[in-house]
Amino acid sequence: MPLSSIWEAFGGLGLFILGMKSMSEGLQKLAGERLRRFLEKTTGNRLTAALMGSCLASLLQSSSAASVLVIGFVNAGLISLYQALAVLLGTGIGTTLVIQFIAFEISYFALPSIFIGVILKFFGRKRRLVYIGDLILGMGLVFLGLQIMENGFAPISQSALVKGIQSPFFSWRISAVLLGALLTFLIQSSSAATGIVIALASSGLISLETGAAIVVGEVIGTASITAVATINGTGAAKRTALIYFFINVIAVSLVILFFPVFLKTVSFLSPGDPEYIGPNIDRIATFFSQPSRPYIARHLANAHTIFSVMSAILLLPLIGFFARSADKLLPGRKTGIDIEPRSKYIDHRVINTPSIALLQVKNELKRMAEMARSMFDDIVEQFNQYDPKRTSRIKQEEEALDILQHDISDYLVSLSKRLLNSENSLEIPTMLHIITDLEHMGDQAESIQDCLSRKKENKILFSDIAVSELKSLAARVSELVNLSVDSLGNASTEILLDAGALKDGLKQMEKEFNNFHVQRLTAGECTVMAGMIYIDIINAFIKIAEYSYSIIKTEKGLFDAISNSSD
Repeated sequence: MPLSSIWEAFGGLGLFILGMKSMSEGLQKLAGERLRRFLEKTTGNRLTAALMGSCLASLLQSSSAASVLVIGFVNAGLISLYQALAVLLGTGIGTTLVIQFIAFEISYFALPSIFIGVILKFFGRKRRLVYIGDLILGMGLVFLGLQIMENGFAPISQSALVKGIQSPFFSWRISAVLLGALLTFLIQSSSAATGIVIALASSGLISLETGAAIVVGEVIGTASITAVATINGTGAAKRTALIYFFINVIAVSLVILFFPVFLKTVSFLSPGDPEYIGPNIDRIATFFSQPSRPYIARHLANAHTIFSVMSAILLLPLIGFFARSADKLLPGRKTGIDIEPRSKYIDHRVINTPSIALLQVKNELKRMAEMARSMFDDIVEQFNQYDPKRTSRIKQEEEALDILQHDISDYLVSLSKRLLNSENSLEIPTMLHIITDLEHMGDQAESIQDCLSRKKENKILFSDIAVSELKSLAARVSELVNLSVDSLGNASTEILLDAGALKDGLKQMEKEFNNFHVQRLTAGECTVMAGMIYIDIINAFIKIAEYSYSIIKTEKGLFDAISNSSD
């Protein structure tokens, strides 16, 4: 087993992965943002969602990268779990297009592609030409790397040691499946992993049966990458990753169960004998060429295609069932507060019936208010015991508030263009004002979290007196926050007066605490950095109180306006 062959194989692998990355970046820059916007609009049903998944995987040159991006969409609340599952099933089909392209092995064009790609990348005056240069350069590196890998693996495949290891390791197909999963997970790209398998099989290092099992196992690696991407993600994202992993395990199990039939189907639909050794008569000879298994690459590419298409056909009709089962498989945290970052009550199909539409908005508004209260409660808990997991939840709650504010506002603006009665006309601007205040409350709570994170990271200490002051202020602000959330739809003069008294008391506390803070600074009992964070936290608490009071005042104003109009 010559050392030069090993380095040749690894060098070819490096060029291959570099080429895949360059192709991916070039394609993303050419059409990435447009596809991202298009994805948000065209995932309404399972077929178009699967088609978009195929396009996404083809564009990114990797189902793994596409899956991670889909999880990002779920985290952001742009698509639902149902839509995400359909898109994820489609990514496998998109990857097959890339693998089929790799399997052509047109190494004759490798060096010309590299030359043209470099010229466009480094001398192109237009941005689009530079991106096209990235794409063409990547194509050349992929084919060059693949050919060098094959040449490097060929001598290694003749080693007695390698042959001795092969037989017991691959005697069970599950070993090959797990190897495919591990390879994909390590490389972070199923397309690149399949390219490596093609190089191994073409050089004779592995058989068609082993190569097909590895290719099938790659989907489990992709699902594992998707699961890792949900760390610190939302509950919906974690459920999506879990269901996707479960679906892939089912698909792989079915193929392993009927593996002989699967291999016969691959051989029937693929040209040539996969065990034939010699030059490919369909390929132009180059100085890279040497006798190998020229037809096995097409067999492996077709194995991936058949598996992906059959998985989509069998499992796509079942995603509704899987989506409904998600909560049972991975129950959310039992807090009573749903922080999924998407609207759950508003329905555009009833927008022409304003009375029902407004009832839906009120339910969504109440949910948003409860989420803001939950976020504030989490912030207060951080003073008692700082918890990184709670920090992640606070971030999720803030993102969810932003998304709900956007969704509800858009819905109310659309509703305002319908024919409304006087009462409904008064309610819409009031609701817009309240959801803006709730979103601002979330922003200020996030500011407090940032201050606490800064304090912990820089190991800044507050005096016991300062901590006591902040806790007492938080407790009083909490009273006003609870009053504002509970008063939604039920504001009265008494509640407004109580809120006003709380607000005045908080202003007095702010003034006293600022004076105490100046005294501590003067006496040298407080550092400048600690003082800045202390003041920022106090200011954020006071702003939350002001927004809470504004909500109550707005609600009371609506009640008075409706009463006057009915009179």
